[in-house]
Amino acid sequence: MGVEGTLEYLSDLLSSVKKKKKKKPMTTVALKIRMDCEGCARKVKKVLSGVKGAKSVDVDLKQQKATVTGFVEAKKVLAAAKTTKKKVELWPYVPYTLVANPYVSQAYDKKAPANHVRRVPANATITETTMDDRYTTMFSDENPNACSIM
Repeated sequence: MGVEGTLEYLSDLLSSVKKKKKKKPMTTVALKIRMDCEGCARKVKKVLSGVKGAKSVDVDLKQQKATVTGFVEAKKVLAAAKTTKKKVELWPYVPYTLVANPYVSQAYDKKAPANHVRRVPANATITETTMDDRYTTMFSDENPNACSIM
């Protein structure tokens, strides 16, 4: 190994020590944005397209949904969307098959798209029941004072 080999080895060693910038992963950020007309949708699309790292922006006026795909962070996309002075939140809906208890009162939303419910924590429990306990014990076989018609 001569001088050239040593220099080449040292240069390779030093170049591998340099810190490499981590590239953000490709992500999809979905937002629920209050939009009334095509003008609102155009404004939202223009603002979200300006976010650094955004590759594509899809706006669905009917569902009040904007989807940004690219090397972006959810916080930055949310902040950019708020500059439009419209009501903005991260997309709160998931398919009802992904929720453990889709009929929990917190999950049900009339405004949700078809076959979707609000995202709720997995530990959410059913607190409201449609049937009162008095009625179940009134007609129970174990209750001696139950209805005698049965």
